[in-house]
Amino acid sequence: MSVHTLKNWIRNPKMAHLRRQSSEEAPASRWTSAQRLQALLETHSLAEEARNAWCRERGIFAHQLTAWKHELEQSGNKPAADIQELRRLKEELVGVRRDLARKDKALSEAAALLVLQKKYQALWEDEDK
Repeated sequence: MSVHTLKNWIRNPKMAHLRRQSSEEAPASRWTSAQRLQALLETHSLAEEARNAWCRERGIFAHQLTAWKHELEQSGNKPAADIQELRRLKEELVGVRRDLARKDKALSEAAALLVLQKKYQALWEDEDK
């Protein structure tokens, strides 16, 4: 059977069920987190054979369900890591603010000294005249 014959069959409106339903069902790599969670909930209590049939209907593989479950389990551990990261960032922010305040004071002091130096020079120039 030639490739062109197959292409003509797929283009035929009577053979629409052979076409990919890109608008209705996105590939598993594009599924949202909510869709993945829903898939895990639907397949949780299914036997292996029924789960494989469910996967075939939806165009995904059973190993993808396993990977999604693993990702979901790993995401449960993230809040502790996020709390530690947040604490570290807060400490860093306090340090940066402290440095900024110190440098701001030093800059103010330097500006005041420059003003005083100019006034002093202006005062001595007036006395020399």
